[in-house]
Amino acid sequence: MDFLVRIETSRVSALPAEEYRDLLAREWARGQELHAQGILRTLWRVPGYQGNVGLWSARDADELAEALQSLPIWPLVTAEVTPLATHPLMTRIGQA
Repeated sequence: MDFLVRIETSRVSALPAEEYRDLLAREWARGQELHAQGILRTLWRVPGYQGNVGLWSARDADELAEALQSLPIWPLVTAEVTPLATHPLMTRIGQA
């Protein structure tokens, strides 16, 4: 199942410099693990917005919640999750 996840990170940038660098290093490592597992499929930066938008895949909402909560930045962010369904056009052209 695919999910569109928008994560707002403005509180992260307010951390003291050393804590910020450590958190980002841990976040980078965890993000790479989730990507290698196929859970975090792609991530975009949004100009003018402190955060990101990503395409995530998980068996269900519980598995997604577990993945998101494993992020080191999780306690400092706000997330908006939208479950996605395959559009009928994609099914017809074999891209589902």
